[in-house]
Amino acid sequence: MRKKLSHNIDFMQQKAEVLAEVPRRRDWTESCMQRTLCPMEVVARGEKPDPNEKLRDVPHKPGVYLMKDRLKRVIYVGKARDLRKRLGQYFIPSRRLTADLKTRALLDSVWDFEIHPVRNEPEALLLEGKLIKEFRPKYNVSFRDDKRFLLVKVNLSDPIPRFQLARLKKDDGCRYFGPFAHAGALRSTLSWMKKRFGIRSCRAPEPGEEDYRRCMDHIIKNCSAPCIRRVSLDEYRVRVLQACEFLDGQSQEMLKQIEQQMKSAAEKLDFEKAAELRNMLEDLRRTTRPARRFIRGSLPTSIDPEADLRSLADALLLPLPPVTMECFDISNISTTHVVASMVSFRNGVPDKSNYRRYRIRTVEGQDDFASMAEVVRRRYSRVLLESRTAAPDLHEFSQETPLESMTKIQQIQPERTVRLPDLIVVDGGKGQLSAACRELQRLGLHEIPIIGLAKEYEEIYRPGRALPLRLPEGSGALQLLQRIRDEAHRFANGYHQLLMKKRVAESILDDCPGVSENRKQTLLKHFGSIERLRKASAAEIARLDGISERLAEVITRFLNR
Repeated sequence: MRKKLSHNIDFMQQKAEVLAEVPRRRDWTESCMQRTLCPMEVVARGEKPDPNEKLRDVPHKPGVYLMKDRLKRVIYVGKARDLRKRLGQYFIPSRRLTADLKTRALLDSVWDFEIHPVRNEPEALLLEGKLIKEFRPKYNVSFRDDKRFLLVKVNLSDPIPRFQLARLKKDDGCRYFGPFAHAGALRSTLSWMKKRFGIRSCRAPEPGEEDYRRCMDHIIKNCSAPCIRRVSLDEYRVRVLQACEFLDGQSQEMLKQIEQQMKSAAEKLDFEKAAELRNMLEDLRRTTRPARRFIRGSLPTSIDPEADLRSLADALLLPLPPVTMECFDISNISTTHVVASMVSFRNGVPDKSNYRRYRIRTVEGQDDFASMAEVVRRRYSRVLLESRTAAPDLHEFSQETPLESMTKIQQIQPERTVRLPDLIVVDGGKGQLSAACRELQRLGLHEIPIIGLAKEYEEIYRPGRALPLRLPEGSGALQLLQRIRDEAHRFANGYHQLLMKKRVAESILDDCPGVSENRKQTLLKHFGSIERLRKASAAEIARLDGISERLAEVITRFLNR
């Protein structure tokens, strides 16, 4: 009994010693974790700053606010009609008791905030969407896709101009208005504007189109019908310019007229018409309210390309930061149109003038490894060929490796845009990396640093290393690699979609009677596209070998139908 009692006492003493040791072990574990952190992740473990001190300086104005964590990363972007009131709601102590789990996690992570006042609420909405696409914060859900705000474009050089909706501003000679924050209000405004100014909404008849019929808008008097010369083209152009001035915001007189009509309808007790005019007036004011267009260069950004390059050089043990980086990606759906992209980053930012896209030629079926080998071989064999053409004296009797020769040429001709990169990135794991390394070995460029970035776990594979490298999630080095990888993926997918649309357009000829596969290829090879073929006359089509005049007329009628 005494032995058992003494054994229990010893056990309780050991348990007490272990429990007393737990805080010291926890402190030791935290200190070890802090010692093993990456230098860029070591953060002063001080007290969380009081946001109320900074909140006193926030103005009562509309704008956008950015929430940041202790690593100065943007984790949430929001807009407010009153910045001070909106931000004050976040830091009320009782907010944690009523907030959901997501908001509580956000409040626990917020270490600092940043504000950007604007002139009105539509500007705040536009800036919020731009900033979310720029930073991609993890606590935001809306605006994280690639969809853009609506624009209105009109080509004043057309014989009969018309207004159309667009989401991307191009350098095509058209005049653009916007972007507009409220899509519903914009569509309602365009519908009213077409009726008010008599602007056409249908396409113009093609020259020689005999079976053109009057559209419904002309019949119900919603269009001035310049196509059938109901009004002259000069008068119609004046109407278009007046509509352009209206979209530019020079619309106060028209808005006053609509407001007067609304009041008059209310006095006559015609409340349905008054309500309709009230809604229309609100849509017109939303659309024509002046708002700035925020472009990428004017956006506030927390990205530091130089710091990210230095961090990447430290992580990959490179002697110097990689000034020029090139990334390859393969895009395919099944075996249809296997394409590849190569994007270039210079000094940590996109160098779009050196982007390249490729159609895979030698690979049959779906083989990402062989496709990666082909595009790497084609890219750098062309670079070497151009260098030999530019400086043949350096290569004629040289015993240097291709990389040494290229380095010497780049020193002699620093203005050359085509040059070997300081780092090559391939989108994929060990298979894609091995295929690219074999091609570089054959070209004598095996000394160029190259890595593979696997998307699932963001693992970095390096030649000769069995285990992948995993960088901290918030490190600038990993974010730089993600940016160039995502850009290569976007560029490859865009090219793939372009080819798919072209293929769908070309397949129209498959339903044309009398057009075989050989004749189809002859037509596309000569005219280049379906659009050019549609604009060609029957006489021009009949000049091709194997196309009779009767078949040319059949093709013309089929495409114009």
